[in-house]
Amino acid sequence: MTACHPRPGGPAAPWCQARWWYERALGWPTSGKAPLELLTGVRFDALGLPLDAGAALLGRPVRTGPVVLDARARRLWFLLAAGSADELPVLLDWLEWGEVALDLAVLGPGGRIAAPVPAGPERAVWVRPPRPGKYGGGGGVEPPLPVTGLGGEGNAPDLARLVGAAATEAHRARLLRARRARRRLPGKGQALAFSYASRMSAGTRPRSLTL
Repeated sequence: MTACHPRPGGPAAPWCQARWWYERALGWPTSGKAPLELLTGVRFDALGLPLDAGAALLGRPVRTGPVVLDARARRLWFLLAAGSADELPVLLDWLEWGEVALDLAVLGPGGRIAAPVPAGPERAVWVRPPRPGKYGGGGGVEPPLPVTGLGGEGNAPDLARLVGAAATEAHRARLLRARRARRRLPGKGQALAFSYASRMSAGTRPRSLTL
């Protein structure tokens, strides 16, 4: 860890103040140096979507935990309960998305995401910020983070519903990008359409809970 030393007569660097907040108030490990990053696989895992798909997911009536926007990577990271990264492949198979190419990224142990730093370079910002007091202390699954199980555990968001909706929006965004690309190419025929019928024929029909 890099020590945080304030300037003589001045406050500590923004990343240093942010590091204190993440580690002391939330109990989340960080990279300990600038540019500050949050380490995944300890207190939470993270599900990443492209900006267009992630924004569409935020507009759906699906509960999430904290969400980070990485502006440079143009990706939204949805924080999940620790251990969710290992469950994602099986969960996608159960939701009938296992054979579909999806632009989803998941980070568990050994991963890291950009940490929002107030008053610092805006590489990352909180879209849905964490709430102090909900994550600090003790280990294990924290109630506000999505966990496995229909209906979640306690007041936790339901990981299955979140992943199902994320897969749907990632697939939708991919088809819409392809349609826009085809429109820019003359004489390439009718644009792709995102419809229930097309997904049935492609074998990508999700379970009803993702609709």
